[in-house]
Amino acid sequence: MTGSSPLVSSAGTLLAFDGVKKSYGEEDVLEGVSFCMGGGEALAVIGPSGCGKSTLLYLAAGLREPDSGKILLADSARTAFVLQDFGLFPWKTVRDNISLPLVLAGVPSGETRRRCASIMEELGLSGLEERWPAELSGGQRQRVALGRALVRTPSLLLLDEPFSSLDAFTREAMQDLVLRLHRRHGFSYILVTHSVAEALYLGERILPLAFGRALPIMENPCFSERPDDGGTAYGRMNTLLRSALAGDHPAGEGRA
Repeated sequence: MTGSSPLVSSAGTLLAFDGVKKSYGEEDVLEGVSFCMGGGEALAVIGPSGCGKSTLLYLAAGLREPDSGKILLADSARTAFVLQDFGLFPWKTVRDNISLPLVLAGVPSGETRRRCASIMEELGLSGLEERWPAELSGGQRQRVALGRALVRTPSLLLLDEPFSSLDAFTREAMQDLVLRLHRRHGFSYILVTHSVAEALYLGERILPLAFGRALPIMENPCFSERPDDGGTAYGRMNTLLRSALAGDHPAGEGRA
């Protein structure tokens, strides 16, 4: 059951799951999931493939209904979804993909153009307005998907393994971008991932999912920090490798 509650609004809660259960046929995908989020919070959901991570996002978005339990969403909440495969329409240009939510909402054309131009500039997409998705790199397609989600100024952004198809360096750049946007605009987000490193970097709190059940939420003191402490062998090599790949490493150093 989905709905809103005065208790949610009065407590400053944006989203709450209360004993949520979801099954597909005889298979219990989620059982007894309970958590709440306030405005401006960042939650990472991590677990193995098939444990119900994406189902949790679809439930939060109201695209699926729980079998039991309650999902409470604040009356003022606006949600937006970024899919794992970006979900761009190949027959629409960058501008038309990003503007689609505003067009469907009946926003006047002048306001639509202004808001699209603003979000494209913020995401580094200016100059690509007339490109087709097939003409873009993976990172650019991900930025378009983010732009389409953010153009309606959501209060809750739902991210379903959005960087899993990107190379390691583009993935880190996109992670940094999400953090910057989160801090600049103040939206909450739920990020689904199977990467421990990504959960630690992007989750202020982390919800681990095992098959069929949720484990207790973990507070994350490493939120927004990269593992680059030079005090360990791993940290030293991590720092050295990142510097080399960034072009900071002296040419030829380390060669036999």
